Amino acid sequence: MRKIVVIDGQGGKIGSLLVSRLKAETNCEIYAIGTNSIAASAMLKAGADYGAAGENPVIVNSRDAGVIIGPIGIIAADSLLGEVTPAMAAAVGQSPAVKVLLPINRCNNYVVGVRAMPIPDLIDETIKYVLTII
Repeated sequence: MRKIVVIDGQGGKIGSLLVSRLKAETNCEIYAIGTNSIAASAMLKAGADYGAAGENPVIVNSRDAGVIIGPIGIIAADSLLGEVTPAMAAAVGQSPAVKVLLPINRCNNYVVGVRAMPIPDLIDETIKYVLTII
């Protein structure tokens, strides 16, 4: 079984949608790591197996994750309205995990060549891809 780490911040909406779909469609252990306690709580309510919030849980859980999923801002220091610290971004970026990044074009991160999609469509695409790699 693979360890899937879902990282989200702010209110945890994207993370919650990811967690609920992953729990329904995989048998993997889902670790909900919030950049704040509100996001972590939302993802736990959505069905994550484990949850924590803050910088150190991002660092520790990035070390042995098989897959890390979250908005593209999790690899950019000071993104998500400043919730992603430089240490968090480095931990995710240096992780040997497959990183599945949702192109949320906010926080001054814009991915060229990626069409804008509603969040539910991004979630669908993310789940389809994760199912192919697990």
